[in-house]
Amino acid sequence: MHADEIDPQARAAVERQDRVPLPHDRYGLKLLRLLTRPVTWVQNRNPPSVGAVVDRTIPGPDGDLDARLYLPEGDGPHPTVVFFHGGGFVLGSIGTHDWLCRHLARESGCAVCSVDYRLAPEHPFPAAVEDAYAAVEWAAANPDAVGGDGTVAVAGDSAGGNLAAVVALMAAEGDGIEIAHQTLLYPSVGVDPDQPSMRDHTGIVLDEADIEWFGDCYYGSDVHRRNPYADPAKADDLSGVAPATVVTAGFDPLRDGGRAYAERLVRDGVATRYVNYEDMVHGFMTMQDVDRAREAIATVAGEIADAVVDE
Repeated sequence: MHADEIDPQARAAVERQDRVPLPHDRYGLKLLRLLTRPVTWVQNRNPPSVGAVVDRTIPGPDGDLDARLYLPEGDGPHPTVVFFHGGGFVLGSIGTHDWLCRHLARESGCAVCSVDYRLAPEHPFPAAVEDAYAAVEWAAANPDAVGGDGTVAVAGDSAGGNLAAVVALMAAEGDGIEIAHQTLLYPSVGVDPDQPSMRDHTGIVLDEADIEWFGDCYYGSDVHRRNPYADPAKADDLSGVAPATVVTAGFDPLRDGGRAYAERLVRDGVATRYVNYEDMVHGFMTMQDVDRAREAIATVAGEIADAVVDE
């Protein structure tokens, strides 16, 4: 499940990230969020080109949500991918995932709508889920506003992968939104401290204290941790959810949870493609200096295109 060693480019990226440790208190979190803004601005100075970028707000259950729409080159309308960023439910933004979303739009031929949801600990579960579902519901009901052709997919990485999977589950259990595909990039689902990946790889990007603190901020209680809309791995039946692409990384503590979720999808009859990048780490698809990240994005974008273009 993991290579002999981490890809050198990914290791260098991890070493740069380690210079700024994750805080485990609200004051440190607020400071890190402030520091992230100028860093993100620098990283996004020369972004990959797309057909158009539109910043806007969309209605949420507790006020408007910021969103950024990336349109591919060429005449529309296009299938729409609603994207949710990672960050442990407490960090991350449209800006931190701008590079990834631009590449997804360029290489999939889809419009990508990246959505900022409410973050914990200020807004614990189920706030992020409510925002995510509302965003997809809005995109499905307003295709003209997103340059859409009526086909809607969901995608997300890490915590955002959790939200994408939850939205797919909610849609399957309801009678409203039809989700064409779900793309889960090293998703935060089914994480268990006894999994080999948790035992072997905590300390690489994420350590045990990080994962525990993220969970405490978001879930708040063990009751919520057992809720399928907080962790879709707790669902009794996944048979009606959208076809899936699940990506994991060999040196990621969350690897085995993602793999187990992909196996559950297959057992429940859901068309699923699972890919594990054995020499990669958690979050690698946002690492701009890692060649394998670009390869993985191209592969995932191709999966999305196959699932939704001319559906």
